[in-house]
Amino acid sequence: MMPSITDTAAPYRLATGAEIAEVRSVLLAAGLFGPGKRIAYLGLLDPARDAPRDREDRRFRVFIHDVDGGRPADVTVSVTTQAVVSAVELDTAVAGELPVLEEEFAVVEELLASDARWLKALADRGLDVGKVRVAPLSAGVFEYPEERGRRILRGLAFVQDFPEDSAWAHPVDGLVAYVDVVSKEVTQVLDTGAVPVPAEHGNYTDPELTGPLRTTQKPISITQPEGPSFTVTDGNHVEWEKWSVDVGFDVREGVVLHNIAFQDGGRLRPIINRASIAEMVVPYGDPSPIRSWQNYFDTGEYLVGQYANSLELGCDCLGEITYLSPVISDAFGNPREIRNGICMHEEDWGILAKHSDLWSGITYTRRNRRLVISFFTTIGNYDYGFYWYLYLDGTIEFEAKATGVVFTSAYPEGGSDNISQLAPGLGAPFHQHLFSARLDMAIDGFTNRVEEEDVVRQVMGEGNERGNAFSRKRTVLTRESDGVREADARSGRTWVISNPESRNRLGEAVGYKLHAQGQPTLLADPESSIARRAAFATKDLWVTRFADDERYPTGDFVNQHAGGAGLPAYIAQDRDIDGQDIVLWHTFGLTHFPRTEDWPIMPVDTVGFKLRPDGFFDRSPVLDVPASAQAAGGHCHA
Repeated sequence: MMPSITDTAAPYRLATGAEIAEVRSVLLAAGLFGPGKRIAYLGLLDPARDAPRDREDRRFRVFIHDVDGGRPADVTVSVTTQAVVSAVELDTAVAGELPVLEEEFAVVEELLASDARWLKALADRGLDVGKVRVAPLSAGVFEYPEERGRRILRGLAFVQDFPEDSAWAHPVDGLVAYVDVVSKEVTQVLDTGAVPVPAEHGNYTDPELTGPLRTTQKPISITQPEGPSFTVTDGNHVEWEKWSVDVGFDVREGVVLHNIAFQDGGRLRPIINRASIAEMVVPYGDPSPIRSWQNYFDTGEYLVGQYANSLELGCDCLGEITYLSPVISDAFGNPREIRNGICMHEEDWGILAKHSDLWSGITYTRRNRRLVISFFTTIGNYDYGFYWYLYLDGTIEFEAKATGVVFTSAYPEGGSDNISQLAPGLGAPFHQHLFSARLDMAIDGFTNRVEEEDVVRQVMGEGNERGNAFSRKRTVLTRESDGVREADARSGRTWVISNPESRNRLGEAVGYKLHAQGQPTLLADPESSIARRAAFATKDLWVTRFADDERYPTGDFVNQHAGGAGLPAYIAQDRDIDGQDIVLWHTFGLTHFPRTEDWPIMPVDTVGFKLRPDGFFDRSPVLDVPASAQAAGGHCHA
């Protein structure tokens, strides 16, 4: 019998510093960790579907890197039994490399500072190596057989004239270096010739750019004198209005929501077992040999969770805020707290429902609000906000917020088909930000199906003499081979996730509908390296049968993996997905043609998706929402 996901027991509490220290102790005792080893990833595993809740087993997965060139390991440790559950050595030439380590960032710049080829290239440009910063960038997989099985980063240079200077304003174009960070060797320096370094600074706090600061803004005060309407118990179990959710955190995915459920009468009804953003890739569209390899998997290669910001009241979050401070591991197995890493608060969200009835004379207004669960992370030049929203009417929404500084290049004389000009001589290559949401569905349980819904225009004729009729068509996705889908805005395409074994009062299967924003998927050529490695980004939706070990759309080790892992391998099994335990993988993202308005710091751009109840409730779930007591007259049409 499947466990109920609404039984929110201890397996879903956040990892503690004591547990991380215990993982380190177990690894040391087993001889799997020591001075020459680094932890590239450490994360709490979800309980197995069939695990008894009264027999807790807290297991952590650990990726261990050998700085001396030995094979890395993929290890599972139980802190409950204080034992190694499994340990697998990895052949990186086949499996791919472990995520990039923070200490490797400095290695690239240090090695290049003494490389004769690099120094000559800088001298030819009249640049002082002491003022050159090098961005350490994931290598991808290209036509370099000598890189197979080697841990490679690529470096692009920027000039920083003084410590507070924004180096992104001064890219050193026509120059790139390839570095093996294990052997500490610069394997190649590619110099296609000097290009003028853009001179104009991009220091966005400098009065020269800001001018006099505005004095027109009056204070906005958001207060809840009686505190927030939600409660937090057991450290991370949240109940708000009729919602119930366990807020988790993973160093790779960031915020993870477990056991999302809604109180409907006397039932706490499950909707999603686990929701996360399981991958994000940023493919660049400049074909120059200096930058044509730029494709960064910010989740799988850099781990967005480890770079989560400590949020500040009044800056990142406004209002009556509750923070959670997740604890992660550093590279040496020591616990590190991300203070105020997760922000939770309520927001007024305008009108929920309104009607002024001419016949009954009833005037009705109810205000909407939402629960916000968010974190912000900084990956190099870009900053990303990950925002989950829960609404009073049962809607679930995710929104990604992209900001920070765009990745820059020189802007070529004569223009470019692939680069925007931001300032004199300064360019920014066209690129995309593509995300994969992993939605482990549980609509009233684990027997779910997906139907693709399209609008249908009906032909004028018999039965439709005035030509006004239109309808819809729903197509059940029965196997994984059917479950690889594309959005279609002209057809108004949506996807309905339902439970054929649970019916509403009209006898229809209860469900939720996925509304995609329908922005472009991956624009690179289907035969390109990035299309093989980021296959998830070539389609808007993938539906797979649940499996414990199918966690990421790009596979476990995307760094320098040639492709084919993850979703292509999962769907090759062509399992039945009709009325089964299923996972939805939804691709969404931004296609960014940088604007002058995006320089020198980019205002937030947003993208996301919604899940709205579709026959899940027997009637409107917000009839019991009271009239607002904050109106000028003391109430809103009560």
